[in-house]
Parts: sequence; C-alpha cells; structure tokens
Amino acid sequence: MSWDIGEAGQTQIEFVKKLTQLRRDFPILRRNRFLTGALDEDLGVRDVTWINATGEPITDAEWADANMRCFGMQIDGRAQATGIHQRGSDVTVLLVLNAHHDVVKFTLPDCSMCTGWKRIIDTNIPGHDDGESFSVGDVYDVTARSLVAFQLTS
Repeated sequence: MSWDIGEAGQTQIEFVKKLTQLRRDFPILRRNRFLTGALDEDLGVRDVTWINATGEPITDAEWADANMRCFGMQIDGRAQATGIHQRGSDVTVLLVLNAHHDVVKFTLPDCSMCTGWKRIIDTNIPGHDDGESFSVGDVYDVTARSLVAFQLTS
C-alpha cells in the first residue's frame, strides 16, 4: 500500500484544516440553539434568513418549487445567541449552496448595517481563497455543485 498522498491529498488535508479552523473561529457555525427564522422585534433581526439567487428572502412558492437548486442561508450573528434576551456578538455568515449542474449567478443580499461581504471559502477553489470582498448587490458566480461562504462586513 502506498502511503504517499500526493499533491491532491495534501490539498484535501489543507482544505479540511481550513474548515476546522472556520468552525473554531466562527461560534455561529456551532450554536446549540435551533434556528427559527422568526423576527425578533426588539433586536430587529432574524437568526436565519433563507435567500434565493436574486438576493431576496425565499417565498413559500419558491420553497415548493422542485426546480430550485441554489439558495443561501444567512445566519445572523446579531440575533439572540442564548436564552438571555440580548443582541448576539457573533459574525453574520452567508452560506450559498448550489446543487445545480451549472453556474448560478447569485446576488449578494442586503443586510441592515452592512457594507458588503467577504468570501471566506469557495469549495470550487479550495486553498486559493483570498478573502476577496464584495459589495451588497454584487453578483457572484456560484459554480456547479459547490458551497460558498461569506462573512458580513460592516
């Protein structure tokens, strides 16, 4: 048996290291509270918002559309993190998942008190993420069958 992992294996190891580091650095990715999507009137945020490719919240009709293959999950770090009613202090993360067989042009959503989004990972370009910044409303080409994660900048 050859134990030589080669360049592809080393790239995979580095990618898994990066994912592990992201989970460690972003507590929002390991919260133990169930996300509900309900608006907290006092704080003015939702803990999770589901986003369509046009950058708008997903409608009930879109949820029922069996052909929808790309959507975003915006987990807001400003939402209440525990049973104590207070604003959270975590970062806000946008995860975009594309199950389609082709590129989907995804519009980065607007978010109150934000200036834009910083890419933190793109599974199509592992090991080459540079933290590129994007403005609200920019269109990002999400490659086929991939996941892209962004961090909110304010």
